[in-house]
Amino acid sequence: MPAYLIAHVDVRDPAHYREYMLHTPRIVAQYGGRFIVRGGRTETLEGPERSVRIVVAEFPSLDAVRTFYHSPEYTAARALRAAGGTAHFVAVEGYPEDEWHKALAASAKLSLP
Repeated sequence: MPAYLIAHVDVRDPAHYREYMLHTPRIVAQYGGRFIVRGGRTETLEGPERSVRIVVAEFPSLDAVRTFYHSPEYTAARALRAAGGTAHFVAVEGYPEDEWHKALAASAKLSLP
């Protein structure tokens, strides 16, 4: 089942962070991942405004996310990122498509009060 690595990054030193960004695509790919969000434009729809960079990478499994994150290659890249800012990383398992279809079918039968 796919899993996702979600990062909120507070970039403090853009030059150091750019250096980190140059290295991460090949490391993510090496562990079966790909970026699906990489710091695009954001719009706060609810809650307090946050000015952090948001990154989402998709991997084949939660184990693949862990393997990537703790790999020697990414450990070295993290040092570059640490010089460029602070981050909060979360790994989350994807939602199975069959569960989505069940939830959608159940929801379609309901109406709001």
